[in-house]
Parts: sequence; C-alpha cells; structure tokens
Amino acid sequence: MSALSTADAAALLYREALHLDRFDFDSWLVMFTPDCLFWMPAWRDDGTQTEDPDSELSLIFYRGRRNLEDRVQRIRSGFSVASAVMPRVSHQIANILCEAQGDGSVTVNSSFSVHVFDVRTSRSHVYFGRYEHRLVQVDGEWKIGEKIIRLMNDLVPTMLDVYSI
Repeated sequence: MSALSTADAAALLYREALHLDRFDFDSWLVMFTPDCLFWMPAWRDDGTQTEDPDSELSLIFYRGRRNLEDRVQRIRSGFSVASAVMPRVSHQIANILCEAQGDGSVTVNSSFSVHVFDVRTSRSHVYFGRYEHRLVQVDGEWKIGEKIIRLMNDLVPTMLDVYSI
C-alpha cells in the first residue's frame, strides 16, 4: 500500500469537483468504492448535526455506489424535477489536510464552496461547508470510501443534489 501525499489527496478532490462541474457522472462514480457512504447530515439544532444516517434525518444519504448510480440515472432520465434543467455549478476546495488511519485509509478534511446558478430562475447562490473524505486503496488506486458533507449554510433556496454540494 502506497502513502498518499496531501498534494495527491488534493488532486483527487479537485478531480472529483471537476467531474461534478462538468456533470461527468460516469467518471465521478468510478471514484467511489462499491460500499461507499455519501452523506450530508441535517442540523439537529443550531449547533449540532445529526450523527447517524440510519436513524436520524439527513439532507442527502446514499449507502453504496449502486445507490449513487441510481441517483445519476434519475438525473439523466429527465424525470427528476431538481435536474430538469441543470444548473451551472463551480466547486472550490481549500484547506486540505490529510491524516493516515491505522487501517491503511486516509482521512482528508477540507473546506468547500459551491457556486450555483439556477438557469430557470436566473438566481445564483453559494453553498459552503466542510468535506470529510475517507480514501482507501483499491487495486493500487485511491478511491472514495466515504464522503461526508457538512453544510454550514443550510437555508437552502433551491433543491440540493449530489452535483450542487
């Protein structure tokens, strides 16, 4: 198992962001492990987020790449109201810190902002918060085993989706 440098972890996060900006969902999905967790907890109160996606409210929750694939299929189908007209998005990622875990995985913490322009309403807004990625090696390649999105401005003016956060 090879070590993952902060620069390599940053490149992986930047690549994920670019795939989302371009709506290149096939390339984005390949970045995840089959048993991945993709989760955005809700706020329990003004200072506390939910802690268990299986028993508490979540803003977004997908367990397993197959569920992410199902979401992408719905986005592409034209039957998703949130994605009937795709917004324009641009992800920015900063303050990337890596920490090797004892099990061979790497935890990568970062800050993000995503600028979204809704073409239907001609309105733009920004989501911001922190990402927590757990990266694992699969066949010598680093993959996303877990992505937790901690949204700080949870007053959401439009629908949230995997590409807009």
